Amino acid sequence: MSGTARTLLVVAIFVAFMVSSFIWFVATWDAENEAPIGLVPNTERSIA
Repeated sequence: MSGTARTLLVVAIFVAFMVSSFIWFVATWDAENEAPIGLVPNTERSIA
């Protein structure tokens, strides 16, 4: 296997790992168990 082919193989494995880990992250995400991290204030409170 030449150096170029080996490099492309390593890059392809890395990309496959990154894509699959992102898919796993999205598939197992549970928004109800996680605290929000945005800068938007909580608008569900009533101001009275």
